[in-house]
Amino acid sequence: MAEQKKPNVVQETARRLLKERGVEIQDIANLVFYLQEKYHKNLQMEDCIANVEKVLTKREVQNAIITGIQLDVLAEKGMLEEPLQSIIATDESLYGVDEILAFSIVNVYGSIGFTNYGYIDKQKPGILAHLNDKSTGQCHTFLDDIVGAIAAAASSRLAHAAANCE
Repeated sequence: MAEQKKPNVVQETARRLLKERGVEIQDIANLVFYLQEKYHKNLQMEDCIANVEKVLTKREVQNAIITGIQLDVLAEKGMLEEPLQSIIATDESLYGVDEILAFSIVNVYGSIGFTNYGYIDKQKPGILAHLNDKSTGQCHTFLDDIVGAIAAAASSRLAHAAANCE
């Protein structure tokens, strides 16, 4: 009798939370394309999507997504104690814990991820511009950094794969 695969509740939850917060896999893949198109002349969107999908299979990534989004949601609802409530709700620039959580994702595929993350965090293209728009009423203190980190990790994975093929 073949053993049935158990559903990965953590992965399913992470993916569901991203979607509920308005982030699609395609949005992250677009960031990967943005980061890598000048380095890979025949880069296809399918490659970007495949690398995002691989990054999302990592438990460290899933845990970061769930933790960060939960903190953002609690801040939106005013459910954190002060001064943390104000710090997260306003995305205080000196807080830095949101970036530390993102580094746990970036680190999955090596040091190149740090430069990819730093670049995309400054540029804020695509979905990152939307997530940083404070006028929406949503708190994305952690989510914007998490999404940028997933894109940076997927870009690093793509770069490593290309280097191994050459």
